[in-house]
Amino acid sequence: MAAVKITGIEITHHRLNYDPPFHASWDTRPRTLFDATIVRVHTDAGITGVASGDMMVGFAGHEGLFVGQDALAIERHWRLLNNIQFHWGRCWPLDLALWDLAGKIAVQPVWRLLGGLSPRLPAYASSGTLRAPAALADAAEAYLARGFKALKIRFHRGALNREDWRADIRALEAVRARVGDKLQLMVDCNQGWRMSWDAYPSWSLKEAIPVARELERLGVYWMEEPLHRGDREGMRALRGMVDLRIAGGEMTRELYEFRDLIKDGCLDVLQPDAALVGGITGLRRVAAMAQEHNLVFTPHTWTNGMGVVANAHLAAGVGDSPWLEFPYDPPEWGLERRDYMMAKPLDVDAEGCIVLDETPGLGYALDEDRLKRTRTG
Repeated sequence: MAAVKITGIEITHHRLNYDPPFHASWDTRPRTLFDATIVRVHTDAGITGVASGDMMVGFAGHEGLFVGQDALAIERHWRLLNNIQFHWGRCWPLDLALWDLAGKIAVQPVWRLLGGLSPRLPAYASSGTLRAPAALADAAEAYLARGFKALKIRFHRGALNREDWRADIRALEAVRARVGDKLQLMVDCNQGWRMSWDAYPSWSLKEAIPVARELERLGVYWMEEPLHRGDREGMRALRGMVDLRIAGGEMTRELYEFRDLIKDGCLDVLQPDAALVGGITGLRRVAAMAQEHNLVFTPHTWTNGMGVVANAHLAAGVGDSPWLEFPYDPPEWGLERRDYMMAKPLDVDAEGCIVLDETPGLGYALDEDRLKRTRTG
């Protein structure tokens, strides 16, 4: 069989405006729009690979590095994307599109090409807003009724007052009181990074310790991003002080940083996102590192529905992930917003699992009519 050659890379940008806004816990500005970038890799075989996720900033002018090349030379393409990331910006959705293309060429789903561990992934509902205690308890009951067995709760109710984490604990206590042990609970402290317009500081180790002890008391499965992403000594020390798992890495840029986070004993749970760092090609290396060091690998997935699907294929193929993140916090963050670029939104089954099928590639289809209506460039 002759090699399938890349004939073009098409990138389009789209925007969904919405009201009411989404009040993300990690952002002091309410969100009234959602941008998405779609990457299409065309070939001389008439097969197109498609993906989305990060915004592909810095890719313009680099198309010639890939056009005319073997579509299945994924390792070669990954090395060039790694160079582009170093010099210009993150363009990892192209790697995802290449894997979608590879699956279509091979007539296999990507999760099988990656190793085929299991097409069924338990999902945890990843909330994004900061509800009051009673409202959060109501939401927890709704998540339970949808089949979810685990829920991630956001902290930051007192983001600008470093003592107000106690308000977050009260919200967490309300959930425990309402649903007991029916839901496994995770907590995201959102201390690892800030939006470009937010200047308030991250917790210190001394501030994170009492929070961690409260989370232990409440039986929390992991404590995510309790410290600034660069405070490796603090993460290592905190991990040694408590029994609950310490999680992080969602915005880590380089694969070698995961190597060093592992070597320094900073994390129990590694959470890179294939749409934001390394693509599928890079993160399968991180999954292998996690397995070798008996750590949990479970990707971050807060880009859009196509990004969730790509991370799901990675986890289903090689990840051994006990849970996969499923961003879902209606009405502010429902499937109709998250997955507006998809012909059919990704959902969980009655038992709270993401179930992948035998569709070649990544298995999704675009809503071309809506993409035309929302196109900005």
